[in-house]
Amino acid sequence: MDDLEHRTGLPDALRVLVADYPREGWERHRNFDGLTRFWLDRHLMFRQMLADMQGQSQALIDKNQADPRRLAGVAGNFLNSLHGHHQMEDHHYFPQLTAAEPRLAQGFGLLDADHHALDAHIHALAEKTNAVLQALTTNKPTRESAAALNEALTPFGTFLDRHLTDEEELVVPIILHFALRF
Repeated sequence: MDDLEHRTGLPDALRVLVADYPREGWERHRNFDGLTRFWLDRHLMFRQMLADMQGQSQALIDKNQADPRRLAGVAGNFLNSLHGHHQMEDHHYFPQLTAAEPRLAQGFGLLDADHHALDAHIHALAEKTNAVLQALTTNKPTRESAAALNEALTPFGTFLDRHLTDEEELVVPIILHFALRF
C-alpha cells in the first residue's frame, strides 16, 4: 500500500534516481548545496524536536522535573514549523521538482497525500499538548494528559520518519541530478 500508515518505503517505480544517487554520497556530490543541506537539517530538526517532546512527556509521566511549559513551547514550535514546511513544499518546491522530473509526479502526489494525513495527526497532537497545559493551568495533575500525548507521539513519529525518509529519497536525487537551484 502507498498510504503513509502502511508504506514501508518508496515504491520501486519512484526509486529510479535514488538508485543512481544513494544517500551515502549526497553530501559529497558537486550539486549538493546550502539549500539542500538546510532542507535536510530541517528534517533532522523535526526528528530531534519530536524526540524532545517524547522525553518531556515521559518525564511528566514519571513525575520527573519536566516543565510542561517547555513541552508546550517545543510542541508549538514543532507543529507550526512542520505545517509551514509542508505548505512551502506543496506550493513551491514540489511543483518545481515535478516539472524537472515528470516521471516522478506520482511521488509528489504521494508526498502531498502524506501531508494531508499528517495534518490530522498534527491537530491531534496540538489538542493533546493543549490538554497538558490545561491541566497545568487548572492545577490538575498533568500525568494523565502527558500520557495521552506520549501515546500519540509514537505512531506520529513512525509516520513522520517514514514520510521524511521517503521525501528525502525522492527530492535529493532530483536536485543532485538536475543541479536545481531554488
